Amino acid sequence: MPEGDGGVSDIHAFWERTGSFYLSGQGEENLADPYIGMSVFPASTGVYRDMTNIRFEYPDWVAENCTACGNCYSICPDSAIPGLVNTIGEVFGAVIERIERRGTPTLYLRRETRNVEKRLRALLDEAGEAAEVRRLLDQAILEVLNEAQMEGSAQESLEREFGLFVEAIGEFRFAVTKPYYSNKEKKQKNSGGLFSITVNPYTCKGCMECVDVCDDGALVALPQTQEAIDKLRRDWEFWIDLPTTNPQYSRIDDLDEKVGALETMLLDKASYESMNAGDGSCLGCGEKTAVHLFTSTVTALMQPRVKAQVAKIERLIAELDQHIRLRLSASVDLGDVAAVSAAVDASADTDLTLSHLSASLEAGKASAPIDQKWLRWATQLLEKLRYQKWLYTEGKTGRGRAEMGIINSTGCTSVWGSTFPYNPYPFPWTSHLFQDSPSVAMGIFEGHMTKMAEGFKAIRMAELELAGKYKPEQHDDFFRRFNWKQFTDQEFRLCPPVVAVGGDGAMYDIGFQNLSRQMMSGVPVKVMILDTQVYSNTGGQACTSGFISQVADMSPYGKAWKGKSEIRKEMSLIGAAHRTSFILQSSAANVTHMLEGFIDGLNSRRPAVFNIYTTCQPEHGVGDDASARQARMALDSRAYPMFRFDPDAGTTFEECGSIEGNPAIGSDWSRYTINYLDENGKEAQLEVPLTFADFALTEGRFRKQFRMAPPETWNDDMVQMHEFLRLDEDEREGKFPYVWGVDRKNRLIRILCTQELALSCKERLDFWHQLRAIAGENPNRIDPQQVANQAKAEMAQSLAATLLKLSGGNVSAMADNLSGAAASAPAAGGEALDGYEPVWIETPECTACDECVEIAPGIFQYNDEKLAIVVNPQGGSYESIVKAAEKCTAEVIHPGTPWSSGEKNLDKLIKRAEKFQ
Repeated sequence: MPEGDGGVSDIHAFWERTGSFYLSGQGEENLADPYIGMSVFPASTGVYRDMTNIRFEYPDWVAENCTACGNCYSICPDSAIPGLVNTIGEVFGAVIERIERRGTPTLYLRRETRNVEKRLRALLDEAGEAAEVRRLLDQAILEVLNEAQMEGSAQESLEREFGLFVEAIGEFRFAVTKPYYSNKEKKQKNSGGLFSITVNPYTCKGCMECVDVCDDGALVALPQTQEAIDKLRRDWEFWIDLPTTNPQYSRIDDLDEKVGALETMLLDKASYESMNAGDGSCLGCGEKTAVHLFTSTVTALMQPRVKAQVAKIERLIAELDQHIRLRLSASVDLGDVAAVSAAVDASADTDLTLSHLSASLEAGKASAPIDQKWLRWATQLLEKLRYQKWLYTEGKTGRGRAEMGIINSTGCTSVWGSTFPYNPYPFPWTSHLFQDSPSVAMGIFEGHMTKMAEGFKAIRMAELELAGKYKPEQHDDFFRRFNWKQFTDQEFRLCPPVVAVGGDGAMYDIGFQNLSRQMMSGVPVKVMILDTQVYSNTGGQACTSGFISQVADMSPYGKAWKGKSEIRKEMSLIGAAHRTSFILQSSAANVTHMLEGFIDGLNSRRPAVFNIYTTCQPEHGVGDDASARQARMALDSRAYPMFRFDPDAGTTFEECGSIEGNPAIGSDWSRYTINYLDENGKEAQLEVPLTFADFALTEGRFRKQFRMAPPETWNDDMVQMHEFLRLDEDEREGKFPYVWGVDRKNRLIRILCTQELALSCKERLDFWHQLRAIAGENPNRIDPQQVANQAKAEMAQSLAATLLKLSGGNVSAMADNLSGAAASAPAAGGEALDGYEPVWIETPECTACDECVEIAPGIFQYNDEKLAIVVNPQGGSYESIVKAAEKCTAEVIHPGTPWSSGEKNLDKLIKRAEKFQ
């Protein structure tokens, strides 16, 4: 934290005067002071809080098993498990600096660690991705020491320095992974970097969600002991000393265009620490994961823009300063050589200054006066540019201009986000009532844009002046009225977003009129709705966002009521109906989909509403580690489908809407496999549809809607839920819907569902059908282009066969060629492209990271060994193939070429695919 000035934003002054009393349990001893009196406190005070005593377990990283998939650091709600990639040289440099910072100068380490690196790389190459890097580092150091040929005390000094080296690095672990070491080494020798995962012991609450999402056994839960705490703290101190991820390991080619593995933006320390945590949220809070990913996206977008803007301002300052100097010196007549010589001679015994020279040259002559009005204007403009640089780089807090600002509705997010004296945000944050955040955000946005406009005016004026094009009579009136509506796209994207944050209660219910007005206004405020389908903060009251049959306060289960009876309000469709705003409905079930939506919504010059499914552990009745798992179930069961609406994408709802990111788009339900033991105790599998009832079965809020049917009661009147929903109303009479499950002995059981739950399943299925129709994804729809292509192929084949038959030619060969042409016709939209090369994958090199099978399940699937294979090269869009290649941690997917000319943005996609061919 930079040193403060003692003002209201000085975190050090606040903590010394006020905050420290709460940490020591003496909050009641506080005297009234400005912070308490005005209910304000600085940003980032959450860094003072230690969550160590909250944990009973901690996640332990097994480096040798890690594939650098990024699931753990993406899903962590407390920004407590950052990933990092460093060169070996960066690691060694950090260790040496630690030694010297403790007061011990080094004589040999900087030279000898170069030899250690060479030895270490050879050992890593031999061991491969299962290398125990820390052990091999010790081995490399010993080998270098054994071969060192130093005399006397020099050898002793070297050994002592390497002893300090080993002590300074401690037990910190690194991993050799495909994306950051092996693949880099294939392309350029000695370029591979070391990957690390480190637990922040001060923010980790021990929810174990990172362990739950790790499929590679690289994170395991261990009981917390004092020894473990000490090690975690030592490792964290070393992580702080390491530099942020080296740009050469970036897997994002263009963040604004969403090209690359977007979640790897979190490998940058600034992006990952866009939330400081230390707040009072529940363990594993789904809301915090969504907010953290959002703030990280904003930070990742803003940082390079601000860096470029500061460089631009610095250039303009230098050029305008020179411009003013040259214009002033232009009034001095240097053409009279005799006069200049006389002035120099007259000052032979004194220093000659420009003012003395100018006075001598003008003596007795008529001279042109300086344009005082211009000079005042130009110097003031120069000062404005310097002020703008100060705002971007330092400002009142010493941390420069904030990346964003939040206006928070009352609710869970406002409580865990502002429990005095802990603030998890490093940027401006405020809260005003339950329903008002969109309206307050609109007002703050206008004031914020006025300030931003002043900076952009100064830059535009300077550019015009330097180009010799500034004309006061033309430009003064324009700049007098200049506002955010006249910003260029580049200027708009430099404006830190003003974000309204609230839950479904605040935005769906009491604050809906404010949200609707904000969307209709066209003011590009960004709104994040954290949808828990219940009033989480006040005990779990029912909300219009809840599902039919969901049990909550004010929608109880009993003789008269069987849980919530109203259908769910769909904010995504309501937002789309306004036709003014970018709308995203997403969840942590598909991090890529969510990040892409965040980027597009933030870059849009329209209002944007991010409606995000978030698991609430106590109100949903699920475990602390279940947030991502339940989000996935909600997506796969049609409980919470992915949807986006972008008015700039076209005119019709079909052009503007998209349900990309949902599984099995052409089907009513996706499918999953139940592993169980049969009657003979042998392992067996059963593939069944994943309905809303299957999702509901995993959550406590629906538990009263189920009853287990003992095997002796099974009969033909019991019907699986998906089949029950296909029956007509009269056919359902006397039938009992059920879903399959397993008991504690892993044997198949039937679980009967209530009528209310069946209605909820029907309502979710109906909504899925509506979304598909809106997005133009109706599976029964006939594609005219497809019909035309098929007709052309059939007609050509028939005509050619007839002609060849009449002429006695080789009918079979011609027919075979034409049949092949017909078979290669695209399945939907556009015509087949010449020279088509299908996607292919190096299956043996697959790391089973799940990326391709989630992004393009119609194209990629796992084989029996859980290695990815291509099942249908035309089972999805070329865009999905390219995205899968970009996200693949092993870089083993080769996109080939597009198979249909009807897909949008093919030129861009082909360009993106080149690096993976």
